Amino acid sequence: MRKRSRSAVARSAGGDRSVLVLLGLVLLAAGVLVALLGYGVFGAARAGRPLLDPVVVDLIRAQPLPARIIAIAAGVLLLVLGLSWAAGSVRPERKPDLVIDRGPTTAIIVDAAAAADALAAQAAALPGVGRARARMVGTEDAPALRVWVWLSDDADVRDVLERLHDQVLTAARTSLGIAALPVAVRLELDQATTHPRVA
Repeated sequence: MRKRSRSAVARSAGGDRSVLVLLGLVLLAAGVLVALLGYGVFGAARAGRPLLDPVVVDLIRAQPLPARIIAIAAGVLLLVLGLSWAAGSVRPERKPDLVIDRGPTTAIIVDAAAAADALAAQAAALPGVGRARARMVGTEDAPALRVWVWLSDDADVRDVLERLHDQVLTAARTSLGIAALPVAVRLELDQATTHPRVA
């Protein structure tokens, strides 16, 4: 339930953070190793030699074509990994459809956009609410809901939240047959309409 609640609040960036931390640790370890090598920790003679062993350099010079093929293959692999990671990071978040009833041959499915639009329309009709927007997130097995509510200047925040919970969200859980639907509500002030001044 805790993971589902977190998905309602914001898109998870745990995978991206883990990859970045791992990549940072590898680069840090490589930098420390090169610095220790340069300061002569592994011996003064080794510090004065090139970073690549002469045997490796001679092998690359003797077999230039396989060395180039390996370098190109490694570069292409890194490029593909980087592009797939970037595509996964900017990919739009999933909007799961809600399965109300699944039989052996048929299923009743409510479209995610339709459910979110209905919830937003009900929330926008509450007293003190100027407009509202909703989005279904998560997965089909563990759906969650994000609701944005723009309040009017004279809105009672406590009353709006109570009505949203009691009238809109409770009815949505009952009608959709979902026992647990984590919801994150973001409240904002609606832009006040400016009236022209009369001189």
